[in-house]
Amino acid sequence: MTFKSLVSALVLLWIVPLNMKGQDPALSQFYANPLYLNPALTGNTECARFNLNYRNQWPSISKAYVTYSASYDQNIPEINSGFGFMFMNDVQGNGIYSRSTIGAYYAYNLKISEDWVMSFGVKGAYYQEALSGEMLQFADQLNLTTGEFENTSTDLPEKSNINAVDFGTGVLFDYGNKVYVGFSADHLTEPDLSFYNAGTAKLPMKMTFHSGVTINLSQGGLGSDSHEDLVIQPNILYQQQTAYKQLNAGFYMSKFPFIFGGWFRNNFTNSDAVMILAGITYNNFKFGYNYDFTVSKLGGSSGGAHEISTSWDFCITKDAKRRKIRTIKSPMF
Repeated sequence: MTFKSLVSALVLLWIVPLNMKGQDPALSQFYANPLYLNPALTGNTECARFNLNYRNQWPSISKAYVTYSASYDQNIPEINSGFGFMFMNDVQGNGIYSRSTIGAYYAYNLKISEDWVMSFGVKGAYYQEALSGEMLQFADQLNLTTGEFENTSTDLPEKSNINAVDFGTGVLFDYGNKVYVGFSADHLTEPDLSFYNAGTAKLPMKMTFHSGVTINLSQGGLGSDSHEDLVIQPNILYQQQTAYKQLNAGFYMSKFPFIFGGWFRNNFTNSDAVMILAGITYNNFKFGYNYDFTVSKLGGSSGGAHEISTSWDFCITKDAKRRKIRTIKSPMF
């Protein structure tokens, strides 16, 4: 009992140190949360779009990482632009730590040539981080005789809530609905999110590169303008945030109204997960589910990860003469 208590205390001291660096939630359905992936995808739809996302990572470890998000974006064809809003809540350690984010997004769509389209996006966000200090236990509270935690720790953080403003940007290129390449940079200001007055906890800049190609198996060649075509889309996604690097490689295969996908995620220091996706489109709704099979040293004891998404595409007004922004043929999930 005493040994387990000591280990718990040391783990908590490692989780909430004086100097720490936070990281963003990692999602498996990248394109089902387009604003989070790249601000340049804002308004990349015929009319309006409303997305809901949920992820439960390592469920066998009681509520280790649970993430929720909701977003809305809309194109404005008269000015070749799109705007959007997103709310995200990330809860860790069964509620010990949480981060809530509210962001506003804008993207401008530019037709470079008959085949090339570019979209440039920006994001402004407000962050609130919360720490439930009463749920923490530190080594100086441990009674080595009884193995119980007692009294109040002198290591308790001075602050339980932090507020910060942050910005991000992104760009996306598309060639004839055949090939697309995107890059985004988040946390340009690297806000300080330390719970200690004398500490530093910079939220490091996150860089994302993503690209894919649309292969038409029904008609042959590249590109597709019909939902009826059988399409496969090989994709890669690379992310780096401080020393953390992640490479995702996989594919989507779609034949209306179904879509399937498979991915492999590697963190360079170790293989992380194999991800399997299934989705369906019904009228203007899209539903997606994926499961991450953990292949790292955590193995099956982590419970993998469950992720669910739903999207609703709709038009607020119906206008036969309405101009359309040429959307980039990125995957749905």
